[in-house]
Amino acid sequence: MPTLRHSPFDLLRSDLIRSDLLESDLFQKLEHQLRSAKPQSGERVPAADVHDGPEAYTITLELPGVDKASIDVKATDRTLVISAERQPSPTAPQAALISEIRYGTWSRSFRFPGGIQREGLEAHYRDGVLTVTAPKAQTTTTVQVQVED
Repeated sequence: MPTLRHSPFDLLRSDLIRSDLLESDLFQKLEHQLRSAKPQSGERVPAADVHDGPEAYTITLELPGVDKASIDVKATDRTLVISAERQPSPTAPQAALISEIRYGTWSRSFRFPGGIQREGLEAHYRDGVLTVTAPKAQTTTTVQVQVED
């Protein structure tokens, strides 16, 4: 299969294909938007692995470039919420030729099939990877409610 040596925009702007419509302001705005569009790589959340071990759930998240102080880990009986913020480096130049690194605040929530021991949570951040260990609850409480008229 032959490889294109020119972008579709170059072909549209060539002498072979010219019209007043292609030279209109509308086309130029569309061309500018398409050339400056960021890649659509999904949400602004990090990749995660969740493992269900015999005694604990383990969550591993890729967080390169995130300051440890911006990471927040909260838990309820069966849910773990992890949030953080990635900020641009203060030494980074203001005008980037290509900008694919995602900056800003994000949050992820993980709901487990069983309860977790909130007091036993451990979180470690090293080399851009956050690992959270959530021990499984050894006992669960059940509440029975009397149905009244």
